[in-house]
Amino acid sequence: MNATPTTARPLWLAAGVAFVIGAASLALLVGPTSIPVGGTLLETLDRLTPFTIDSGLSETQQAIVWNLRLPRVVLGLLVGASLATAGGTYQGVFRNPLADPYLLGIAAGGGLGATLAFVNDFGDGNGAFDGVQIAAFIGALSAVALTWLVGVAGDRTHGTTTLILTGVAVASFFTALQTYLQQRNTENIREIYTWLLGGLTTSGWSEVMQLLPVAVVLLAVLAMSGRTLDIMAVGDEEAKLLGLAVPQVRVGLLVAASLLTAAAVAVSGLIAFVGLIVPHAVRLMFGASFRVIVPLSIFAGAGFLVLCDLAARTILSPAEIPIGVVTAFFGAPFFVFILRSVGSR
Repeated sequence: MNATPTTARPLWLAAGVAFVIGAASLALLVGPTSIPVGGTLLETLDRLTPFTIDSGLSETQQAIVWNLRLPRVVLGLLVGASLATAGGTYQGVFRNPLADPYLLGIAAGGGLGATLAFVNDFGDGNGAFDGVQIAAFIGALSAVALTWLVGVAGDRTHGTTTLILTGVAVASFFTALQTYLQQRNTENIREIYTWLLGGLTTSGWSEVMQLLPVAVVLLAVLAMSGRTLDIMAVGDEEAKLLGLAVPQVRVGLLVAASLLTAAAVAVSGLIAFVGLIVPHAVRLMFGASFRVIVPLSIFAGAGFLVLCDLAARTILSPAEIPIGVVTAFFGAPFFVFILRSVGSR
């Protein structure tokens, strides 16, 4: 591209919306039970609009569309948008294209919390505010809080390098505790690993409604942070000269992105690479300004994860592949590409 755009143009936003609608429609239409395409779309319109539309579907088919397929698609849209947007924010705050939403230990903390819940029979991970979800959310935020406290205590300048290294140490510690618990409770290993590899299975709309208010509010906050992230990209000292309170802004953005990630992890488990590859792909295609990257990552992440979930549940149908395996299949080679491109600069 000849110029680096500084704002997301309406055409690009329209393309993002079209991508989301296309991915969601495809995922809604494909499943192990054959349901007429027209009837599926009409049933969706009947449910989501104030108009009364006769879809012509049987009661069983209506239940499959409304209670199984549509909640799963919407949950995938929310989780994908959350992880991608949080990843873009982390990359901006740390000025590092290799940063992802799990950088400060969220994955390890969430994994430890979920493991504790499984081995103590606090829940099974299904339904809104299940014990596993609550424990994973608390564990994820605990890891970030510990990383921040130790990182700031060890670096009074509030630099990002110490914070990143502290996050690695905290993640290693939490992972060690998680591994110990798994070895002491081998009867729970299967369900623990099923959760750790991620999934969008739902028991209806409960998980969607659990994540929806948090995601809407925090996505809106982060979508408006593009200009701030662009200012931070020039460096802390330069940003301060431009009137930005860098330490306070950094804390605010990390808190918002971490809360968003923890909320997504609580309902979907650990889905890797979405927060890494989606913002970077947007950067490669549309420019380096975060006023472009963050809003477009919302749409790109949402559509990407829905398509990955579609692949996860159809490749070996009627069996399912954990969605984390699918995202890793695409994400690992892309990570190597990013690493090589960054290292060649």
